[in-house]
Amino acid sequence: MSKSYYAIIDVGSNTMRLVIYLKDKSGRLREIENVKAVARLRNHLLDDGTLSEEGQRVLITTLKSFKQVAHSYDLEEMVCVATATIRQAENQEEIIKLVSDRTGFDMRILSEHEEAYYGYLAVANSTQVQEGVTVDIGGGSTEVTYFKDRKLIKSHSFPFGALTLKQDFFKKDLPTEEEFYKLRQFLLDEFKSLPWLKKKNVPLIGIGGGARNLVQVDQNLKEYPLAGLHQYKMKDSDLSFVKNYLFTLSMKKLQKVEGLSKDRADIILPATEVFHSLYDTIQASGFILSRKGLRDGVFYEQLTKDMGTSLFPNVLEESIQELISDYDLNIQQIHHVQHLSHQLFIKLHEKGLGSLKKEDWLELKRASYVFNLGDYIDSEASYQHTFYLLANRTIDGLMHVERLRLALLASFKNKTVFKQFLQPYKKWFLKDERKKLRLMGALLKFCYSLDSTRRKTVRDLQVATHDGDLHITLYCTGEWMPEEYQAEKQKKHLEKSLKRNIELSFVESKG
Repeated sequence: MSKSYYAIIDVGSNTMRLVIYLKDKSGRLREIENVKAVARLRNHLLDDGTLSEEGQRVLITTLKSFKQVAHSYDLEEMVCVATATIRQAENQEEIIKLVSDRTGFDMRILSEHEEAYYGYLAVANSTQVQEGVTVDIGGGSTEVTYFKDRKLIKSHSFPFGALTLKQDFFKKDLPTEEEFYKLRQFLLDEFKSLPWLKKKNVPLIGIGGGARNLVQVDQNLKEYPLAGLHQYKMKDSDLSFVKNYLFTLSMKKLQKVEGLSKDRADIILPATEVFHSLYDTIQASGFILSRKGLRDGVFYEQLTKDMGTSLFPNVLEESIQELISDYDLNIQQIHHVQHLSHQLFIKLHEKGLGSLKKEDWLELKRASYVFNLGDYIDSEASYQHTFYLLANRTIDGLMHVERLRLALLASFKNKTVFKQFLQPYKKWFLKDERKKLRLMGALLKFCYSLDSTRRKTVRDLQVATHDGDLHITLYCTGEWMPEEYQAEKQKKHLEKSLKRNIELSFVESKG
Protein backbone atom coordinates (compact mmCIF):
# COMPACT_ATOMS: atom_id res chain seq x y z
CA MET A 1 0.00 0.00 0.00
CA SER A 2 1.45 3.37 -1.00
CA LYS A 3 2.07 5.85 1.80
CA SER A 4 0.35 9.23 1.87
CA TYR A 5 2.47 12.16 3.07
CA TYR A 6 1.30 15.67 3.87
CA ALA A 7 3.35 18.74 4.75
CA ILE A 8 2.79 22.12 6.36
CA ILE A 9 5.08 25.10 6.69
CA ASP A 10 4.28 27.43 9.56
CA VAL A 11 5.85 30.89 9.22
CA GLY A 12 5.77 32.19 12.78
CA SER A 13 7.14 35.36 14.34
CA ASN A 14 9.80 33.54 16.34
CA THR A 15 10.26 30.19 14.59
CA MET A 16 9.49 28.70 11.21
CA ARG A 17 8.70 25.01 10.95
CA LEU A 18 8.24 22.35 8.32
CA VAL A 19 6.26 19.34 9.55
CA ILE A 20 5.75 16.18 7.51
CA TYR A 21 2.83 13.91 8.38
CA LEU A 22 2.12 10.32 7.36
CA LYS A 23 -1.49 9.23 7.05
CA ASP A 24 -1.71 5.93 8.96
CA LYS A 25 -3.99 2.91 8.55
CA SER A 26 -6.63 4.41 10.80
CA GLY A 27 -6.77 7.59 8.70
CA ARG A 28 -5.10 9.83 11.28
CA LEU A 29 -2.05 11.97 10.51
CA ARG A 30 1.15 11.05 12.36
CA GLU A 31 4.04 13.52 12.57
CA ILE A 32 7.21 11.91 11.18
CA GLU A 33 9.49 14.90 10.60
CA ASN A 34 9.71 18.31 12.24
CA VAL A 35 12.28 20.82 10.99
CA LYS A 36 12.67 24.05 12.94
CA ALA A 37 14.43 27.31 12.09
CA VAL A 38 14.71 30.17 14.60
CA ALA A 39 14.11 32.99 12.09
CA ARG A 40 12.79 35.63 14.54
CA LEU A 41 11.09 37.50 11.71
CA ARG A 42 9.53 39.78 14.32
CA ASN A 43 12.91 41.40 14.86
CA HIS A 44 12.96 42.38 11.18
CA LEU A 45 9.81 44.53 11.27
CA LEU A 46 10.86 48.13 10.70
CA ASP A 47 9.40 51.23 12.36
CA ASP A 48 7.20 51.84 9.30
CA GLY A 49 5.66 48.36 9.75
CA THR A 50 7.34 46.71 6.76
CA LEU A 51 9.41 43.53 6.83
CA SER A 52 13.00 44.55 6.05
CA GLU A 53 15.03 43.23 3.13
CA GLU A 54 17.08 41.19 5.60
CA GLY A 55 13.86 39.73 7.02
CA GLN A 56 12.69 38.83 3.52
CA ARG A 57 16.06 37.20 2.81
CA VAL A 58 15.80 35.09 5.99
CA LEU A 59 12.25 34.10 5.05
CA ILE A 60 13.14 33.02 1.49
CA THR A 61 16.34 31.23 2.51
CA THR A 62 14.49 29.23 5.16
CA LEU A 63 11.62 28.38 2.81
CA LYS A 64 14.05 27.15 0.14
CA SER A 65 15.71 24.94 2.74
CA PHE A 66 12.33 23.52 3.74
CA LYS A 67 11.46 22.93 0.09
CA GLN A 68 14.51 20.74 -0.37
CA VAL A 69 13.56 18.60 2.63
CA ALA A 70 9.95 18.34 1.46
CA HIS A 71 11.06 17.21 -2.01
CA SER A 72 12.34 13.93 -0.54
CA TYR A 73 8.70 12.93 0.08
CA ASP A 74 5.98 12.17 -2.44
CA LEU A 75 3.52 14.68 -0.98
CA GLU A 76 -0.25 14.53 -1.39
CA GLU A 77 -0.52 18.11 -0.20
CA MET A 78 1.68 20.99 0.92
CA VAL A 79 0.29 23.93 2.89
CA CYS A 80 2.18 27.11 3.80
CA VAL A 81 0.66 29.42 6.41
CA ALA A 82 1.93 32.61 8.06
CA THR A 83 0.86 34.27 11.30
CA ALA A 84 1.32 37.55 13.20
CA THR A 85 4.51 39.10 11.75
CA ILE A 86 3.54 38.63 8.10
CA ARG A 87 -0.08 39.49 8.95
CA GLN A 88 1.02 42.76 10.54
CA ALA A 89 3.59 43.64 7.85
CA GLU A 90 2.58 46.66 5.76
CA ASN A 91 4.22 45.06 2.69
CA GLN A 92 2.51 41.68 3.02
CA GLU A 93 1.31 41.63 -0.62
CA GLU A 94 4.88 42.15 -1.77
CA ILE A 95 6.02 39.31 0.54
CA ILE A 96 3.37 36.90 -0.76
CA LYS A 97 4.45 37.59 -4.36
CA LEU A 98 8.13 37.23 -3.45
CA VAL A 99 7.48 33.85 -1.78
CA SER A 100 5.49 32.65 -4.80
CA ASP A 101 8.13 33.79 -7.31
CA ARG A 102 11.15 32.48 -5.41
CA THR A 103 9.79 29.23 -3.91
CA GLY A 104 6.53 28.40 -5.67
CA PHE A 105 4.68 28.32 -2.35
CA ASP A 106 1.22 29.85 -2.14
CA MET A 107 1.59 31.36 1.32
CA ARG A 108 -1.70 31.82 3.15
CA ILE A 109 -1.80 34.54 5.80
CA LEU A 110 -4.05 33.46 8.63
CA SER A 111 -6.40 36.00 10.17
CA GLU A 112 -6.42 36.50 13.93
CA HIS A 113 -9.62 34.48 14.17
CA GLU A 114 -8.26 31.64 12.01
CA GLU A 115 -5.10 31.40 14.09
CA ALA A 116 -7.14 31.15 17.30
CA TYR A 117 -9.66 28.75 15.71
CA TYR A 118 -7.03 26.26 14.51
CA GLY A 119 -5.49 26.14 17.98
CA TYR A 120 -8.91 25.42 19.52
CA LEU A 121 -9.65 22.78 16.86
CA ALA A 122 -6.37 20.97 17.59
CA VAL A 123 -7.21 20.85 21.31
CA ALA A 124 -10.82 19.76 20.78
CA ASN A 125 -9.71 16.92 18.48
CA SER A 126 -6.82 15.63 20.59
CA THR A 127 -8.03 15.87 24.20
CA GLN A 128 -11.17 14.89 26.13
CA VAL A 129 -11.52 18.38 27.66
CA GLN A 130 -15.14 19.44 27.20
CA GLU A 131 -14.78 23.02 28.46
CA GLY A 132 -11.64 25.09 28.68
CA VAL A 133 -9.58 28.12 27.69
CA THR A 134 -6.74 27.73 25.19
CA VAL A 135 -3.70 30.00 24.98
CA ASP A 136 -1.12 30.02 22.20
CA ILE A 137 1.67 32.53 22.65
CA GLY A 138 3.79 33.12 19.58
CA GLY A 139 6.52 35.64 18.97
CA GLY A 140 4.19 38.48 17.96
CA SER A 141 0.67 37.59 19.08
CA THR A 142 -1.20 35.60 21.72
CA GLU A 143 -4.41 33.78 20.85
CA VAL A 144 -6.96 32.80 23.49
CA THR A 145 -10.23 30.93 23.04
CA TYR A 146 -13.01 29.71 25.29
CA PHE A 147 -14.88 26.55 24.32
CA LYS A 148 -17.73 24.67 25.99
CA ASP A 149 -19.11 21.23 25.09
CA ARG A 150 -16.17 21.15 22.64
CA LYS A 151 -17.71 24.09 20.71
CA LEU A 152 -15.87 27.37 20.20
CA ILE A 153 -17.67 30.15 22.10
CA LYS A 154 -15.19 33.08 22.09
CA SER A 155 -11.79 33.88 20.63
CA HIS A 156 -9.39 36.82 20.72
CA SER A 157 -5.92 37.64 19.43
CA PHE A 158 -3.76 39.97 21.52
CA PRO A 159 -1.14 41.95 19.53
CA PHE A 160 1.72 40.86 21.78
CA GLY A 161 3.86 37.73 21.98
CA ALA A 162 6.96 36.49 23.77
CA LEU A 163 9.31 38.53 21.59
CA THR A 164 7.34 41.78 21.68
CA LEU A 165 6.80 41.53 25.45
CA LYS A 166 10.52 41.09 25.95
CA GLN A 167 11.26 44.07 23.67
CA ASP A 168 8.64 46.29 25.33
CA PHE A 169 9.28 45.47 29.00
CA PHE A 170 12.88 44.26 29.42
CA LYS A 171 15.87 46.54 28.81
CA LYS A 172 18.22 43.54 28.82
CA ASP A 173 17.76 39.84 28.10
CA LEU A 174 16.64 39.22 31.67
CA PRO A 175 14.17 41.39 33.60
CA THR A 176 14.60 43.20 36.89
CA GLU A 177 11.96 42.54 39.57
CA GLU A 178 10.33 45.87 38.74
CA GLU A 179 10.19 45.09 35.01
CA PHE A 180 8.70 41.66 35.69
CA TYR A 181 6.10 43.20 38.03
CA LYS A 182 5.10 45.75 35.35
CA LEU A 183 4.79 42.97 32.78
CA ARG A 184 2.49 41.02 35.09
CA GLN A 185 0.27 44.07 35.76
CA PHE A 186 0.04 44.76 32.02
CA LEU A 187 -0.97 41.16 31.27
CA LEU A 188 -3.55 41.03 34.06
CA ASP A 189 -5.13 44.26 32.76
CA GLU A 190 -5.17 42.93 29.19
CA PHE A 191 -6.78 39.62 30.14
CA LYS A 192 -9.31 41.27 32.43
CA SER A 193 -10.42 43.43 29.49
CA LEU A 194 -12.21 40.34 28.17
CA PRO A 195 -15.19 39.65 30.51
CA TRP A 196 -15.58 36.10 29.20
CA LEU A 197 -12.20 35.12 30.65
CA LYS A 198 -12.94 36.03 34.29
CA LYS A 199 -13.26 33.28 36.93
CA LYS A 200 -14.08 30.51 34.48
CA ASN A 201 -12.65 27.79 36.78
CA VAL A 202 -11.88 25.52 33.79
CA PRO A 203 -8.60 24.01 32.54
CA LEU A 204 -6.15 26.35 30.82
CA ILE A 205 -4.67 24.54 27.82
CA GLY A 206 -1.30 25.79 26.62
CA ILE A 207 -0.27 25.44 22.97
CA GLY A 208 3.06 26.08 21.26
CA GLY A 209 6.78 26.16 22.04
CA GLY A 210 6.63 28.29 25.18
CA ALA A 211 4.10 25.96 26.85
CA ARG A 212 6.07 22.90 25.71
CA ASN A 213 9.32 24.24 27.20
CA LEU A 214 7.59 25.14 30.47
CA VAL A 215 6.32 21.56 30.82
CA GLN A 216 9.68 20.06 29.90
CA VAL A 217 11.36 22.10 32.63
CA ASP A 218 8.72 21.02 35.16
CA GLN A 219 9.12 17.36 34.22
CA ASN A 220 12.90 17.53 34.52
CA LEU A 221 12.77 19.26 37.89
CA LYS A 222 10.43 16.53 39.15
CA GLU A 223 12.34 13.69 37.45
CA TYR A 224 8.97 12.73 35.99
CA PRO A 225 8.89 8.99 35.23
CA LEU A 226 6.47 8.91 32.27
CA ALA A 227 7.33 9.81 28.69
CA GLY A 228 5.32 12.31 26.68
CA LEU A 229 4.18 15.93 26.96
CA HIS A 230 0.69 15.94 25.45
CA GLN A 231 -2.05 16.26 28.11
CA TYR A 232 0.50 16.74 30.93
CA LYS A 233 -1.07 18.66 33.82
CA MET A 234 0.45 21.29 36.12
CA LYS A 235 -1.04 23.08 39.12
CA ASP A 236 -0.83 26.75 40.08
CA SER A 237 1.97 25.93 42.53
CA ASP A 238 3.92 24.19 39.74
CA LEU A 239 3.66 27.25 37.49
CA SER A 240 4.81 29.54 40.31
CA PHE A 241 7.71 27.28 41.23
CA VAL A 242 9.04 27.01 37.65
CA LYS A 243 8.63 30.76 37.06
CA ASN A 244 10.47 31.67 40.27
CA TYR A 245 13.18 29.10 39.58
CA LEU A 246 13.83 30.45 36.08
CA PHE A 247 13.80 34.05 37.33
CA THR A 248 16.72 33.35 39.69
CA LEU A 249 19.03 32.09 36.91
CA SER A 250 21.59 33.99 34.83
CA MET A 251 21.32 33.82 31.04
CA LYS A 252 24.26 31.43 30.93
CA LYS A 253 22.50 29.08 33.35
CA LEU A 254 19.12 29.52 31.65
CA GLN A 255 20.62 28.29 28.40
CA LYS A 256 21.67 25.09 30.14
CA VAL A 257 18.36 24.30 31.87
CA GLU A 258 17.20 20.77 30.99
CA GLY A 259 14.04 20.92 28.90
CA LEU A 260 14.47 24.56 27.85
CA SER A 261 15.53 25.17 24.25
CA LYS A 262 18.60 27.37 24.12
CA ASP A 263 16.95 29.64 21.55
CA ARG A 264 13.97 30.23 23.89
CA ALA A 265 16.05 31.06 26.98
CA ASP A 266 15.57 34.82 26.55
CA ILE A 267 11.80 34.64 25.95
CA ILE A 268 10.72 31.87 28.35
CA LEU A 269 10.04 34.33 31.21
CA PRO A 270 7.53 36.52 29.33
CA ALA A 271 5.87 33.36 27.97
CA THR A 272 5.64 31.83 31.45
CA GLU A 273 4.15 35.04 32.85
CA VAL A 274 1.47 34.99 30.13
CA PHE A 275 0.41 31.50 31.29
CA HIS A 276 0.54 32.41 34.97
CA SER A 277 -1.37 35.70 34.61
CA LEU A 278 -4.04 34.08 32.46
CA TYR A 279 -4.25 31.14 34.90
CA ASP A 280 -4.99 33.61 37.72
CA THR A 281 -7.48 35.59 35.61
CA ILE A 282 -9.64 32.57 34.75
CA GLN A 283 -8.96 30.93 38.16
CA ALA A 284 -8.07 27.80 36.21
CA SER A 285 -8.56 24.27 37.53
CA GLY A 286 -5.19 23.26 36.07
CA PHE A 287 -2.72 23.93 33.26
CA ILE A 288 -2.70 21.26 30.54
CA LEU A 289 -0.26 21.09 27.65
CA SER A 290 -1.49 20.32 24.16
CA ARG A 291 1.27 19.12 21.84
CA LYS A 292 -1.22 19.62 19.02
CA GLY A 293 -1.56 23.19 17.83
CA LEU A 294 -2.15 25.43 14.85
CA ARG A 295 -0.49 23.14 12.30
CA ASP A 296 -2.53 20.15 13.44
CA GLY A 297 -5.70 22.25 13.45
CA VAL A 298 -5.20 23.14 9.79
CA PHE A 299 -5.02 19.46 8.87
CA TYR A 300 -7.87 18.41 11.17
CA GLU A 301 -9.99 20.77 9.08
CA GLN A 302 -8.76 19.02 5.92
CA LEU A 303 -9.37 15.53 7.36
CA THR A 304 -12.93 16.30 8.45
CA LYS A 305 -14.10 18.36 5.46
CA ASP A 306 -16.32 15.51 4.19
CA MET A 307 -17.79 14.77 7.63
CA GLY A 308 -20.02 17.82 7.87
CA THR A 309 -18.29 18.76 11.12
CA SER A 310 -14.72 19.66 12.00
CA LEU A 311 -14.86 17.69 15.28
CA PHE A 312 -14.13 13.99 15.63
CA PRO A 313 -17.16 12.41 17.39
CA ASN A 314 -15.05 10.84 20.15
CA VAL A 315 -11.34 11.57 20.56
CA LEU A 316 -10.58 8.60 22.81
CA GLU A 317 -12.46 6.11 20.65
CA GLU A 318 -10.44 7.32 17.66
CA SER A 319 -7.22 6.74 19.63
CA ILE A 320 -8.28 3.23 20.70
CA GLN A 321 -9.15 2.36 17.09
CA GLU A 322 -5.71 3.62 16.09
CA LEU A 323 -4.08 1.24 18.60
CA ILE A 324 -6.23 -1.69 17.40
CA SER A 325 -5.16 -0.95 13.83
CA ASP A 326 -1.47 -0.37 14.64
CA TYR A 327 -1.12 -3.64 16.58
CA ASP A 328 -3.43 -5.81 14.44
CA LEU A 329 -5.66 -6.70 17.40
CA ASN A 330 -8.53 -9.16 16.89
CA ILE A 331 -11.69 -7.08 17.20
CA GLN A 332 -14.00 -10.16 17.23
CA GLN A 333 -12.13 -11.61 20.21
CA ILE A 334 -12.10 -8.21 21.92
CA HIS A 335 -15.88 -7.89 21.67
CA HIS A 336 -16.43 -11.43 22.98
CA VAL A 337 -14.10 -10.91 25.94
CA GLN A 338 -15.86 -7.61 26.65
CA HIS A 339 -19.15 -9.52 26.80
CA LEU A 340 -17.76 -12.01 29.33
CA SER A 341 -15.93 -9.31 31.31
CA HIS A 342 -19.10 -7.25 31.57
CA GLN A 343 -21.08 -10.24 32.86
CA LEU A 344 -18.47 -11.05 35.51
CA PHE A 345 -18.06 -7.37 36.44
CA ILE A 346 -21.82 -6.89 36.93
CA LYS A 347 -22.13 -10.08 39.02
CA LEU A 348 -19.26 -9.02 41.32
CA HIS A 349 -20.68 -5.49 41.56
CA GLU A 350 -24.15 -6.82 42.46
CA LYS A 351 -22.65 -8.96 45.21
CA GLY A 352 -20.65 -6.02 46.56
CA LEU A 353 -17.32 -7.70 45.91
CA GLY A 354 -14.12 -5.76 45.23
CA SER A 355 -15.68 -2.31 45.87
CA LEU A 356 -16.47 -2.09 42.17
CA LYS A 357 -18.60 0.83 41.02
CA LYS A 358 -20.65 1.00 37.81
CA GLU A 359 -18.40 3.74 36.39
CA ASP A 360 -15.38 1.41 36.74
CA TRP A 361 -16.75 -0.62 33.86
CA LEU A 362 -15.84 2.07 31.31
CA GLU A 363 -12.20 1.89 32.38
CA LEU A 364 -12.20 -1.91 32.28
CA LYS A 365 -13.86 -1.92 28.87
CA ARG A 366 -11.22 0.52 27.56
CA ALA A 367 -8.43 -1.76 28.79
CA SER A 368 -10.07 -4.80 27.21
CA TYR A 369 -9.48 -3.28 23.76
CA VAL A 370 -5.71 -3.22 24.23
CA PHE A 371 -5.10 -6.08 26.67
CA ASN A 372 -1.68 -7.65 26.11
CA LEU A 373 -1.07 -5.76 22.84
CA GLY A 374 2.68 -6.19 23.44
CA ASP A 375 2.25 -9.72 22.09
CA TYR A 376 2.55 -8.02 18.68
CA ILE A 377 6.24 -7.38 19.45
CA ASP A 378 7.26 -10.45 21.46
CA SER A 379 4.97 -13.05 23.04
CA GLU A 380 7.57 -14.02 25.64
CA ALA A 381 7.83 -10.49 27.08
CA SER A 382 4.39 -9.30 26.00
CA TYR A 383 3.37 -7.88 29.38
CA GLN A 384 6.49 -5.72 29.65
CA HIS A 385 5.98 -4.46 26.09
CA THR A 386 2.28 -3.81 26.76
CA PHE A 387 3.00 -1.72 29.85
CA TYR A 388 5.83 0.23 28.26
CA LEU A 389 3.95 0.98 25.02
CA LEU A 390 0.75 2.15 26.71
CA ALA A 391 2.40 4.05 29.57
CA ASN A 392 4.75 5.95 27.28
CA ARG A 393 2.75 6.46 24.10
CA THR A 394 0.64 9.57 23.65
CA ILE A 395 -3.02 8.55 23.60
CA ASP A 396 -5.24 11.45 22.59
CA GLY A 397 -8.09 11.76 25.06
CA LEU A 398 -6.20 10.35 28.06
CA MET A 399 -4.40 12.39 30.71
CA HIS A 400 -1.11 10.93 31.95
CA VAL A 401 -2.51 9.23 35.06
CA GLU A 402 -5.37 7.74 33.00
CA ARG A 403 -2.86 6.41 30.49
CA LEU A 404 -0.89 4.82 33.32
CA ARG A 405 -4.04 3.17 34.70
CA LEU A 406 -4.78 1.78 31.24
CA ALA A 407 -1.23 0.39 31.01
CA LEU A 408 -1.49 -1.28 34.44
CA LEU A 409 -4.81 -2.97 33.58
CA ALA A 410 -3.88 -4.06 30.05
CA SER A 411 -0.51 -5.48 31.11
CA PHE A 412 -1.72 -7.44 34.13
CA LYS A 413 0.16 -10.73 34.56
CA ASN A 414 0.31 -11.34 38.30
CA LYS A 415 0.59 -9.52 41.62
CA THR A 416 4.39 -9.41 41.52
CA VAL A 417 4.63 -7.91 38.02
CA PHE A 418 1.78 -5.49 38.80
CA LYS A 419 3.67 -4.18 41.84
CA GLN A 420 6.87 -3.95 39.82
CA PHE A 421 5.19 -1.82 37.13
CA LEU A 422 3.44 0.29 39.76
CA GLN A 423 6.49 0.97 41.95
CA PRO A 424 7.73 4.27 40.34
CA TYR A 425 4.17 5.65 40.47
CA LYS A 426 3.02 4.23 43.82
CA LYS A 427 2.44 7.69 45.33
CA TRP A 428 0.06 8.54 42.49
CA PHE A 429 -2.60 6.20 43.88
CA LEU A 430 -4.31 5.57 47.21
CA LYS A 431 -4.07 2.04 48.60
CA ASP A 432 -7.71 1.28 47.72
CA GLU A 433 -7.14 2.47 44.15
CA ARG A 434 -4.16 0.14 43.80
CA LYS A 435 -6.21 -2.80 45.09
CA LYS A 436 -9.05 -2.06 42.69
CA LEU A 437 -6.71 -1.76 39.71
CA ARG A 438 -5.16 -5.10 40.57
CA LEU A 439 -8.61 -6.72 40.83
CA MET A 440 -9.74 -5.28 37.49
CA GLY A 441 -6.52 -6.44 35.83
CA ALA A 442 -7.00 -9.95 37.25
CA LEU A 443 -10.63 -9.97 36.08
CA LEU A 444 -9.60 -8.99 32.57
CA LYS A 445 -6.83 -11.59 32.39
CA PHE A 446 -9.22 -14.29 33.61
CA CYS A 447 -11.84 -13.39 30.98
CA TYR A 448 -9.23 -13.48 28.20
CA SER A 449 -8.33 -17.01 29.37
CA LEU A 450 -11.99 -17.94 28.78
CA ASP A 451 -11.42 -17.32 25.07
CA SER A 452 -7.85 -18.65 24.85
CA THR A 453 -8.51 -20.46 21.53
CA ARG A 454 -10.52 -17.54 20.10
CA ARG A 455 -13.50 -19.80 19.27
CA LYS A 456 -16.06 -18.09 21.55
CA THR A 457 -16.50 -21.45 23.30
CA VAL A 458 -17.54 -19.89 26.61
CA ARG A 459 -20.75 -18.01 25.79
CA ASP A 460 -22.07 -16.85 29.16
CA LEU A 461 -21.42 -17.13 32.89
CA GLN A 462 -23.20 -17.01 36.21
CA VAL A 463 -21.80 -16.30 39.68
CA ALA A 464 -23.06 -17.67 42.98
CA THR A 465 -21.67 -17.52 46.53
CA HIS A 466 -21.65 -20.42 48.99
CA ASP A 467 -19.97 -20.45 52.39
CA GLY A 468 -17.82 -17.51 51.34
CA ASP A 469 -16.64 -19.20 48.14
CA LEU A 470 -17.43 -18.03 44.62
CA HIS A 471 -18.93 -20.50 42.17
CA ILE A 472 -18.64 -19.45 38.54
CA THR A 473 -20.63 -21.50 36.06
CA LEU A 474 -19.45 -21.17 32.46
CA TYR A 475 -21.88 -22.07 29.66
CA CYS A 476 -20.09 -23.43 26.61
CA THR A 477 -20.62 -24.65 23.06
CA GLY A 478 -18.22 -27.23 21.64
CA GLU A 479 -15.07 -28.55 23.28
CA TRP A 480 -13.98 -26.44 26.26
CA MET A 481 -10.93 -28.30 27.58
CA PRO A 482 -8.33 -25.65 26.49
CA GLU A 483 -10.39 -22.85 28.06
CA GLU A 484 -10.92 -24.86 31.25
CA TYR A 485 -7.18 -25.47 31.57
CA GLN A 486 -6.32 -21.77 31.12
CA ALA A 487 -9.14 -20.56 33.40
CA GLU A 488 -8.13 -22.92 36.22
CA LYS A 489 -4.58 -21.62 35.82
CA GLN A 490 -5.57 -17.93 35.88
CA LYS A 491 -8.32 -17.89 38.53
CA LYS A 492 -5.72 -17.65 41.35
CA HIS A 493 -5.14 -13.95 40.51
CA LEU A 494 -8.85 -13.25 41.05
CA GLU A 495 -8.85 -15.34 44.22
CA LYS A 496 -5.98 -13.33 45.69
CA SER A 497 -7.64 -10.00 44.83
CA LEU A 498 -11.06 -11.01 46.15
CA LYS A 499 -9.62 -13.07 49.05
CA ARG A 500 -12.05 -15.90 48.20
CA ASN A 501 -11.80 -19.38 46.75
CA ILE A 502 -13.28 -19.74 43.28
CA GLU A 503 -14.84 -22.95 41.95
CA LEU A 504 -15.30 -23.21 38.18
CA SER A 505 -17.93 -25.37 36.49
CA PHE A 506 -17.89 -25.71 32.71
CA VAL A 507 -21.23 -26.92 31.35
CA GLU A 508 -22.84 -27.19 27.94
CA SER A 509 -24.99 -24.25 27.00
CA LYS A 510 -28.67 -25.04 26.55
CA GLY A 511 -29.25 -21.91 24.49
